[in-house]
Amino acid sequence: MRTTTAGDVTVLLPDLDPEDLDQVTDLPDDDLHDSLVQDASWRGRQIADWNIRGCRITGADLGEITWEGGALYGCEIDRTDLSGATLTGVSIERCSVTGSRFTGTRLIDVRLKDVLFDNCRFDYATVNRVSAGGSVAFTDCTLVHGTWSSCRLSGVALRSCDLSDLQLDSCRLDGADLRGSRLHAFTAPLDNLRGVALTEDQLPELTRMAVVALSIDVRADHGTSAT
Repeated sequence: MRTTTAGDVTVLLPDLDPEDLDQVTDLPDDDLHDSLVQDASWRGRQIADWNIRGCRITGADLGEITWEGGALYGCEIDRTDLSGATLTGVSIERCSVTGSRFTGTRLIDVRLKDVLFDNCRFDYATVNRVSAGGSVAFTDCTLVHGTWSSCRLSGVALRSCDLSDLQLDSCRLDGADLRGSRLHAFTAPLDNLRGVALTEDQLPELTRMAVVALSIDVRADHGTSAT
């Protein structure tokens, strides 16, 4: 059993043997199991109620795909482009995703459990009603200019990520580990961040958020003058 730890979060990873995988280049008509997919292009394809299990996908172009329903289970995804893709109602469990691009991707009603995103780009991504049902970690990821709404991500790890200009709305991020992440212009309702873990050098950004959220009027103190 392979695991990885990010902060206090331990993620169960897939344990694939390349010799047990069959090489696949074309997108099959039904589910994909125990396959090795290298440098394939399925850009713009539409799939529904489709399951991918026990596969390694590397260097693939899955940009602008539309995937509704189904599951991604026990898979390794490496250096794969999912820019502009739309995933709706997909369950992702026991997967590692490394060095992949989700620029402008839309994730809607996606369920995550034992998932690691490492060194991935989620810039300008829209994440709506995504929930974490188990251990989930983002490490060294770029999530700038994204919009996350109505998500349930309590206790996730967002370690050493760039969260600049990321906007959260009605998201449960309580207990999340944000240590080492860049929070420049990061915005979220303060009650969405209850119990998050931060380092001391991140406190000025949290103070900025509190000042904005509470409409605090910060003024220079010129003292009183006698007349």
